[in-house]
Amino acid sequence: MIITNNENVLDVTLLEPRKKHPAIFARFDALAEGESLTIHNDHDPKPLYYQLLGERGDVFIWEYLEEGPQWWKVRISKKISGSSNETLGEIAAKDLRKAEVFKKYGLDFCCGGKKTVKEACMEKGIDSTKVEKELQQADKNITGRALPYNEWGLDFLADYIVNMHHSYVRKNLPEIRKYALKVAEVHGDRHPELISIRQLVEQLYEELGEHLDKEEKQLFPLVKRLVSGNTGDEVIQPASVKNVVQAMETEHVSAGSCLEDIRALSSDYSLPEDACASYGLLFKMLEEFEGDLHIHVHLENNILFPKAVALEEKLN
Repeated sequence: MIITNNENVLDVTLLEPRKKHPAIFARFDALAEGESLTIHNDHDPKPLYYQLLGERGDVFIWEYLEEGPQWWKVRISKKISGSSNETLGEIAAKDLRKAEVFKKYGLDFCCGGKKTVKEACMEKGIDSTKVEKELQQADKNITGRALPYNEWGLDFLADYIVNMHHSYVRKNLPEIRKYALKVAEVHGDRHPELISIRQLVEQLYEELGEHLDKEEKQLFPLVKRLVSGNTGDEVIQPASVKNVVQAMETEHVSAGSCLEDIRALSSDYSLPEDACASYGLLFKMLEEFEGDLHIHVHLENNILFPKAVALEEKLN
């Protein structure tokens, strides 16, 4: 046991192998909430992470301070009672730039934004410590200021979504539809996956058109009336916003599933050797459309919708 500069540090290389984990567990158990233990080792102590998680539960934060080749240093902090892991959606809502980490690992922060990092990684078979490390590193590397979506009024955010994202869908989806048909007709005999992609684009075209209309004509006006506190002659029934939100979230899942299938069918938008310019343009537009829809759904599922439901519950 070593205490240096008021830090709680344990150099496990000085301990017999059979005593290492028991010593670490004893030191961790002695921590008060919010306190940390830093361990020094001569190899990656990843097995300890999984043992600690299995025997103590999700009550700690694991942070690599140094990763070899000679030394591994890890800070293990005991969480404060009552605090819960942030979900992917909550992390992205605070700073959307961190969503780039989720995109890198294929973690759904919009429709699947209610999962924690550990839960989402477990489903994908991904090492959650790598993702958490990159999120921690992002705090140090991110420069500039992200748009403060989470600070905007709900009425302003709704208008932003319509003007930026709804308009994007209405402008670009008809073009994607046209090219999906053209490319399927020309290349579908050699690349039958293009037939399925065209069908999925057609499904997106039909579903999203109706979806945007419902948001603009039903949900967003309800939200704005809640914000203003003025319902006019129409009485807002209890949970009316909540009911519409649930329907919109279900439709988001459907759109997200279409794009996941398109990405899988296209092998992550990889072009074959015989791809023409239209083929390349289609895949480029689809990938850009997917990125925009992820932000679009994130702003609704993780910010606008829960705040609108909470406001309705407060007023009723």
